[in-house]
Amino acid sequence: MNIVLLESLGIPAELLEKYACTLRAKGHEFAAFEKDTDPAVQIERCKDADVIIIANMPLIGEVIRACKKLKFINVAFTGVDHVDLAAAKECGVQVSNASGYSTQSVAELAVGMMISLLRNVPQVGQRARAGKTKDGLVGTELHGKTVGIVGAGAIGQRTAAICRAFGCDVIAYNPRKKIVPEGLLRFVELDELFKQADVISLNCPLNDATRGLVDARRIGLMKKSAILINVARGPVVDSAALAEALNSGRIAGAGIDVFETEPPLDTAHPLLHTPNTIVTPHIAFASKESMALRAEIIFGTLDAWFNGERRNIIL
Repeated sequence: MNIVLLESLGIPAELLEKYACTLRAKGHEFAAFEKDTDPAVQIERCKDADVIIIANMPLIGEVIRACKKLKFINVAFTGVDHVDLAAAKECGVQVSNASGYSTQSVAELAVGMMISLLRNVPQVGQRARAGKTKDGLVGTELHGKTVGIVGAGAIGQRTAAICRAFGCDVIAYNPRKKIVPEGLLRFVELDELFKQADVISLNCPLNDATRGLVDARRIGLMKKSAILINVARGPVVDSAALAEALNSGRIAGAGIDVFETEPPLDTAHPLLHTPNTIVTPHIAFASKESMALRAEIIFGTLDAWFNGERRNIIL
């Protein structure tokens, strides 16, 4: 089989080479490239590929259809909204993801943002550098807060567990029934969650049902003292409506790791200029530990696929 990795997996070169050597020892061809979003470049690199491995780089239908030998797309990411699944299905190409690799990493960043916002860490840091004090910026504890989890999958449940360890009451919304550990959280309707929560963490996938889920109306349901954390997908939130709420003091703050597009961002993006807002360039999934686990999952899924076993099935 001809296997093409179209972008970095964020692991040391020696670890990637170890996986590559294992594949070559089994008679497969393996080539790795640096990220290039030009479809023509992708087609040239993958025209003879049986397997394409990508992370969060867009893979459009034009590329998939042009790769006539393609049988399997192995996505080193949890979300797959950047892959043209309709084209893959049309061409009979199977698709898997790397679900589970970033559960701890994403949950930790979400909780870290919660604490930083509640304790005014960015603002008091600026005060300290300016030789000033904390006066007027004494924050609140995460302990005792009601945390609302939107999307009670693996990441949502892990976030809930960490928040429970801090002494939070955790409520959650999930569109489909979920079986969760007893005492971890209690389910409520989405609007009720927005009304009750002191902190809201978005942990849902991006699909037709969640696009624009957090709009001006739902933001208007939030407590004035509430904060919003988005470690899900950018289009889940109406950025303009959120920016307006932050600028007007309608809500207390936000932690935003994801935007409508992947970084680098347009520096005029409204959420880069709002008060009490922590912004990061899509780092929630990325830790040294999660990158290593992702590679293990991806190459394990590939090895299983060679043996006729499907894992983390998308298509």
